[in-house]
Amino acid sequence: MSTTTAPAVPTATDVRAAAERIAPHARRTPVLRTELDGRPLTLKLEHLQRTGAFKLRGALNALMGGEPTNRVITASGGNHGLGVATAASILGIKATVYVPETVPEAKAAPLATTGAEIIRVGEHYAVAAEAARERADSEGVRYLHAFDDALVVAGQGTVGLEVATDAPECDTIVVAVGGGGLAAGVRLGADGRRVVAVEPEGCQSMHAAMAAGHPVTTPVDSVASSALGAATLGRVPFEVLRDHPVTPALVDDAEIISAQTRLWQEFRIAAEPAAAVPFAAWLAGRVPGENPCLVVCGANADWRLAN
Repeated sequence: MSTTTAPAVPTATDVRAAAERIAPHARRTPVLRTELDGRPLTLKLEHLQRTGAFKLRGALNALMGGEPTNRVITASGGNHGLGVATAASILGIKATVYVPETVPEAKAAPLATTGAEIIRVGEHYAVAAEAARERADSEGVRYLHAFDDALVVAGQGTVGLEVATDAPECDTIVVAVGGGGLAAGVRLGADGRRVVAVEPEGCQSMHAAMAAGHPVTTPVDSVASSALGAATLGRVPFEVLRDHPVTPALVDDAEIISAQTRLWQEFRIAAEPAAAVPFAAWLAGRVPGENPCLVVCGANADWRLAN
């Protein structure tokens, strides 16, 4: 494996390197061109990624592009942990994943099949992350952050690079924001396209960080918080987004649930709430651009059609 040291802040060049690095193991997910409500629409079907979410990309890039290791510890609301555990299994690395006690069973069940050590701690991601970092420090094991890591951000950016290559007619890419890793990476990989970064009203880590001029702790309260429940925007994503601005947008929980239902009705896509966030913004008319591409980022939820 490469012994490249992770840069402090990733660049578009790092995203291209990540794409080459992870290509043998990550799926190049398809795009779906369609029209809805009289408007053109493209969906990046990233929920079809191995593990059911985009997080595998960043995990693979971090483990393949960082210092060689035979062990890794991480914390996750579910999808990142599944990505790290799967990447570690592919690469022959032992993984320990800390998750909140509230992790949805749809994420916990596949996590249990990866062979990783799973430890449940606390009600929110931040508590699990603190416990995981303490153990990593005490045992001298690499800790892999879910979003505040340059190699992780570059890996997530391969989603944007694929959209730019496979759907070049799209002028805007729309992503959901939790800790900012996907938004920052896609902004770097989007080849100059506008990126719209959408947050639930109850989880505004990016909005708060941009308003304050630095990452700050924010409340976490949304139907999408199992995936977008980072209380603080990552420092690495913040640095990227400060230098390469995105267009922010907000959606409320009712809009997210309605969008989740519509994704099923129109396309038979059973998305988790976080993956419906970009579609919710588009349905609400909060996405600028004539021909946007919405990233459907994951499908790991105990999903059922709302009554």
